[in-house]
Amino acid sequence: MKTFAKFAVLAMALASSPAFAQEALTSSGGIGDAGLKFLAAGLAIGLAVLGGTAGQGKAAATAYESIGRNPQSADKLFTPLLLGLALIEFQTIMAFIIAILLVLN
Repeated sequence: MKTFAKFAVLAMALASSPAFAQEALTSSGGIGDAGLKFLAAGLAIGLAVLGGTAGQGKAAATAYESIGRNPQSADKLFTPLLLGLALIEFQTIMAFIIAILLVLN
């Protein structure tokens, strides 16, 4: 987990550097309303993807561990696993749609 945290901090540090190279969004040099919309959209997508991937990974790992312990349960676990993964993915897609709506309005 510490390796993931270090990678996440490094990724955020590298991804934020192009944002500082852009011109100011307002004449006063502040971030402005448009900048806050973009920031909110980026945070919404980032948190949704992070939570979605963590949830899908945990669900898949638990299902595979259960199948490994009891191979006869594979047929019974397949449908609920797919349904759960689809719902997690739907939540991530909804966050993407909300982020788009934030930017466009």
